[in-house]
Amino acid sequence: MSLSKSIAVCPGSYDPITNGHLDVIRRVADLYEQVVVAVVGRSVRKNATLFSVEERVGFIERATAELPGVRVEPFSNLVVEFARSVGAKAIVKGLRAISDFEYELELHQLNRRQDPEIESVYLMASPQYSFLSSSGVKELATFGGKIDDLVPAEVAARLQEQLRR
Repeated sequence: MSLSKSIAVCPGSYDPITNGHLDVIRRVADLYEQVVVAVVGRSVRKNATLFSVEERVGFIERATAELPGVRVEPFSNLVVEFARSVGAKAIVKGLRAISDFEYELELHQLNRRQDPEIESVYLMASPQYSFLSSSGVKELATFGGKIDDLVPAEVAARLQEQLRR
């Protein structure tokens, strides 16, 4: 059952997309008629990405192909500006821990100052993904750890290939 007929944006760097990200995107797709997975080209708070924005967009498009109403777009401006440009009324993020909440609370307050009409919505991480992060997956892959159950198969293969270089 849809809670809203409006559009939601799920922003992130997705470097790489994890099964935790996909869980949140699936759950958002159950709540909103349209979901735009917004892939930031270059994050201000993070280091350079391992994968190009085009490759990250491709990973997500293939992983979400079966989800109706979900599309993937790169962006390089303020998330509220991006949300406004696609007609979204909500920015949806997943929360894993208190540290996520503290960071997202700051962003929420800044975003509300930019556009009070765009709501921030947070979904708690599913228990099986509450520990999962892109940086953790990259660290595991760097040292030969098992990542097959943490990311889509295509991403696992590309991570192992990229990090062997």
